[in-house]
Amino acid sequence: MKKERYLTTNIIDDLNSKMVFIGGARQVGKTTLAKDIIAKAMNHSHYFNWDYTPDRRKIKNLDLPGEDSLLIFDEIHKYNKWKTTIKGIYDVHKEKYKIIVTGSAKMNVFRKGGDSLQGRYHYYNLHPFSLAEMNNAKNIFNPTEELSIKTENNIEQFETLFKFGGFPEVLIKENMRALRRWHNEKLERLFREDIRDVENIRDIGSMKLLGDMLPNKVGSLLSVNAIREDLEVSHRAVSNWLSILELFYYHFRIYPYHSKIIRSIKKDSKLYLTDWSEIKNEEIRFENLIASHLLKFVEYLQQSEGYKITLNYLRNVDKKEVDFLVSADNKPWFAVEVKLNETSISKNLNYFGERLKIPFLYQVVKRKNVDILKNNVRVISADKFLNSLV
Repeated sequence: MKKERYLTTNIIDDLNSKMVFIGGARQVGKTTLAKDIIAKAMNHSHYFNWDYTPDRRKIKNLDLPGEDSLLIFDEIHKYNKWKTTIKGIYDVHKEKYKIIVTGSAKMNVFRKGGDSLQGRYHYYNLHPFSLAEMNNAKNIFNPTEELSIKTENNIEQFETLFKFGGFPEVLIKENMRALRRWHNEKLERLFREDIRDVENIRDIGSMKLLGDMLPNKVGSLLSVNAIREDLEVSHRAVSNWLSILELFYYHFRIYPYHSKIIRSIKKDSKLYLTDWSEIKNEEIRFENLIASHLLKFVEYLQQSEGYKITLNYLRNVDKKEVDFLVSADNKPWFAVEVKLNETSISKNLNYFGERLKIPFLYQVVKRKNVDILKNNVRVISADKFLNSLV
């Protein structure tokens, strides 16, 4: 696996004009990207980690290097004055320093509310490895055109990704013992080292129980009320905990596409994990993997290319449903139905395709060596489809 990441070129280009903020889940590779990849493209670089006491003192005292440098500030969002500190450094020294800020929480949320940094940065979410990134695929996208799907197979890489997930530590090792330990330690590290540094959670035990429950909620309509009853806590508490876990990239939610034409439902979200490898059910894990790849694709086009791209699912009041819809400027671009092995065409794909005039319809299957166009639906193996994304 190449050491370069899919955002490398974009970040280096953006540093010529603004700061770059990089958010992403714990251990997704943010520090490696900034410190070991981006920094090596610069003449000089200096790394400051808020969790390291000597670096914390330097940040508070504004002890900065004398030479023109790339400054990397890691986990500085835990500092209550981080925004004014970064703004001051940038405003006074923007000709001298290039600045990267990284953190394991969504700094695009922390920065809201009288945003003093507005116009001074570009923001990226760093996602786990995807199939296209593993293969160093350099795909070009146009939101009015079909995805450019290549003919070659990527079965072995896909199976590795499906089994071990996209986080570098376990993906590179390809070791089941390492994966089991990763699963056991992940939530504990999240609560002990991240959430408690930023959020004041009174009932941390119940919040951990919620984290244990979520893998069994993947892919279905999320009922906060049902979770509230199981945990015997308030609706407000569950909603707050879900938002915090999402803030720290444990999971993400996808919402229904709104259209009167199809009498769509309006509110219920579907939840997926950032790390699909902890889902035991093969079919649900497969759907989560596709969801994660599509989210990475959508956010890349939003954050690096400036397109107004959204990811939703389709469901109407008659309970007809399609797993995913990608839209550009709120106009449907392509829809994706996920099936483990079934190659017979989903009726719902054509139903929504006709009513919403969706240009491209895909039925993605885990079976290998499938690529069939039938009734305007392209039934295709996951390894081929995913390699056409980011």
